[in-house]
Amino acid sequence: MGNWIHSANIYHIYSLNFCGAEKFRKDFDGTKGRILKILDWIPHIKETNFNAVLFAPVFESTEHGYDTADFLKIDARLGSNEDFKTVADALHKEGIKIILDGVFNHVGRDFFAFTDLREKGQASEYKDWFAGVNFGGRSPFGDNFSYEGWSGHYNLVKLNLYNDAVVNHIFAAVKMWVEKWGIDGIRFDAADCLTDDFIKRFRRFAKSSFGEDFWLMGEIIHGNYARWANPEMFDSVTNYQCHKGIYSSHNDKNYFEIAHNIEQQRSQYGNSLYLYNFVDNHDVQRIATALRDYSHIKNVYTMLYTFYGVPSVYYGSEFGIKGAKGQGADADLAIRPNLDIENIPDRDDELAAHIAKLGDIRKRLPVIQTGFYDKVYLNNRTLVYKRELSGTVAYVAFNIDENDYTFSIKSTTEYWVDCLTGTRYKSFNGEVKIELPVNSSGIYVEEHVYRNAFGNEIIEAEEAAIEEASEDMSVEITPQLESEPTVRKSDIIPLGVKNNRRVNVGGKYHHFKGNDYRVLAVARDHETTEEQVVYIALYDSFEIWVRPMQNFLEEVDDHGNIKQRFAEIE
Repeated sequence: MGNWIHSANIYHIYSLNFCGAEKFRKDFDGTKGRILKILDWIPHIKETNFNAVLFAPVFESTEHGYDTADFLKIDARLGSNEDFKTVADALHKEGIKIILDGVFNHVGRDFFAFTDLREKGQASEYKDWFAGVNFGGRSPFGDNFSYEGWSGHYNLVKLNLYNDAVVNHIFAAVKMWVEKWGIDGIRFDAADCLTDDFIKRFRRFAKSSFGEDFWLMGEIIHGNYARWANPEMFDSVTNYQCHKGIYSSHNDKNYFEIAHNIEQQRSQYGNSLYLYNFVDNHDVQRIATALRDYSHIKNVYTMLYTFYGVPSVYYGSEFGIKGAKGQGADADLAIRPNLDIENIPDRDDELAAHIAKLGDIRKRLPVIQTGFYDKVYLNNRTLVYKRELSGTVAYVAFNIDENDYTFSIKSTTEYWVDCLTGTRYKSFNGEVKIELPVNSSGIYVEEHVYRNAFGNEIIEAEEAAIEEASEDMSVEITPQLESEPTVRKSDIIPLGVKNNRRVNVGGKYHHFKGNDYRVLAVARDHETTEEQVVYIALYDSFEIWVRPMQNFLEEVDDHGNIKQRFAEIE
């Protein structure tokens, strides 16, 4: 598998509709160079930190691109081969890889070999190019022979991939794509319908001809992904399992679903399969439509960019545009719009900025690209997992609860940083506590990892802002405890003073595990001067206990629920 894919952020474009092409090639009005529209989008693609573009079919077809008429020619509704070369050169100049959609299971009825078969019948030299040809019957289109259509669609004529002439024709076409446009990979449409023999032959041909970095990805909806993605076949396949898991776990406020999906895949495939992850595409409704609560959309994309595999964003969805899949002949129009970069309807630029930041993080942090996955905390509405690679750890957290969520990380370093915001969190007593607001997510690494990846600009700006704010303050803030450091805006509030809590001498407290106690006194340790709480059990033993003030007042994680260790009850 190509190493470039590990740091890739893919932008998926449905070429014909994106460029405003007519629905049918027969209605083409002669407009030239529509594919050059991509040139206007390259600055946006680059600014949003996409470094690969997947083009849905660009070749001559009768209607929607998946009914190929000519593998060697760009669809006239899009432009010429030279126009596409201009686009390819411009993308490559900006360091953006190109992936083309290869439709090799079937072709359209206007494909030159099928046209010859229709005209000449049994005399056609191409009669063996197609599956199930039988001159003893008639097709639904009235041909003097029957044939196999893909999934019952007879406008999509199934190729005979056991015929060497068919395979050689496809190989020659792909060779032209690489030589003329320098493409870097192929998506295989309807990959589960291709023969194993063809896939294996294609892999041997591609890797030997174009190098091991040439990426092969198959469209697979169901089943064991390792059946198709393995060292003899594809490098990757479409991850429809997690596509569904991501949006439905947010809709149902049930992170157990997506956590189970991810863990099942890690258990089944380990790190051997680098799956193609997405939250929408040209065949399904837009994620902004699929979500019941739009406020979850940033969490959705944080998840897409941070679990194992390569993320892909469908054009326009970075702006939060909506689109529901319909019924009938125009079912896909709403999810395949013609977009003008300067006039995106109801555009959410804040979401686009969030996705751009995620793309930057992923490109800079190898631990997010290929680190091993492990779940840390999980309940219905909160999830924390970590990625780990060669001693570097990144924690990724999500909260869709009605309340802020607090979790802790064991720490041997002074500061951790949220890569999404640059906010620093200070460790106390070997632990850093992080409070995650409602409907938000974070990506946390040790400060030295952050500085190595992003430099000091954000942290230095934060420190300057804090210094400026402190100079403007007319009231001096005095720490509550002599042993506490001054609390800064960028620090997590230390244990023991969360929400300015203090111990009430004589107060009755309930321990989170079930027993009640009464505080007798607050004392100081003779050696350290640390404040200690003295309290008595209000059950049979009536034992007297002592524990540090900070420990008495801190919050704990009780199986995913954040609670006060001792909550005052009277």
